[in-house]
Amino acid sequence: MRLNIFKHRRLLRLWLSGITILSTVLTTQLAVAETVMEKVSRTGVLTAGTSKDAFPFAYADNQGKLVGYSVDMLTLIQQQIEQELGRKIQLRLVALEPQARIPQLISNDVDIVCDASSFTWERDRKIDFSVSYGITGTRLLVKQSDYATVSQSLTNKKIGVLPGTTNELAIKRAEPNAQIVYVQDRNEGRSALEKGIIDAFADDDILLNSWLQNISNAENFAIAGYYSQEGIACMIPENNSLFLNNINYALVRFMQGFLEGKQTSVILFDNWFGDRGKVSLTRDLRDLMLENMQLIVDFKEEISPQ
Repeated sequence: MRLNIFKHRRLLRLWLSGITILSTVLTTQLAVAETVMEKVSRTGVLTAGTSKDAFPFAYADNQGKLVGYSVDMLTLIQQQIEQELGRKIQLRLVALEPQARIPQLISNDVDIVCDASSFTWERDRKIDFSVSYGITGTRLLVKQSDYATVSQSLTNKKIGVLPGTTNELAIKRAEPNAQIVYVQDRNEGRSALEKGIIDAFADDDILLNSWLQNISNAENFAIAGYYSQEGIACMIPENNSLFLNNINYALVRFMQGFLEGKQTSVILFDNWFGDRGKVSLTRDLRDLMLENMQLIVDFKEEISPQ
């Protein structure tokens, strides 16, 4: 009789353990199956990853607030999702290091990343991209005195890069014999250049030009080389078609509005890149930005005025 009781207890424990495991699996599957739009509808919060030092696309201002051209794109996306869901939502911004962006998307800790991210096929295997809303490319920040030697060859030169960026990939493709030096952020990269720890710092063209326009000793530096040309886009977790549709709609509507001279779109763009904006684009960069906009808008159906 006692043996039967022990046997029943063991069976009961096994049965309860099985139920617990099954419950955990089902709960996990439900969480994974929830789309970003469903999550935002349920919580009322859109969590967005961005940068703290990618001026003028995304950076922390003097008050520590995350702002920038890409942050303005996030606000447009927030407004479009509110319209889609028929309710107000909160936009929660999170500053991320470049190498943390894709892991945070895959783990669903952030719903979207908009900073100065560029498309790569390797990234596209793990996450999805929006349409491009900007254009940039990899160049090198060097000391003015080193411009000639760095421009001539990168062999054995120490090149500072942010890990997990397309700048790193571009330099490795251009010169496999360059010595890659990883830095934590852009401030560290520029400081390492000034101290002679590295020979050059690789970054996006617009970001380098923007930095030079806001320092007092710009004459001590130069921008060298052209190592890539890339579109800037937002990144989201895979399998979120409705979310991506709303993102693209918001971005294309803005770009179409700018090209048509719509005041709200023109003011937004010019606040960052206009004659009196935060950054004065070179003629070539401005033309590239507008060409990119026109190509994206021409590829999509025209959006009717609202």
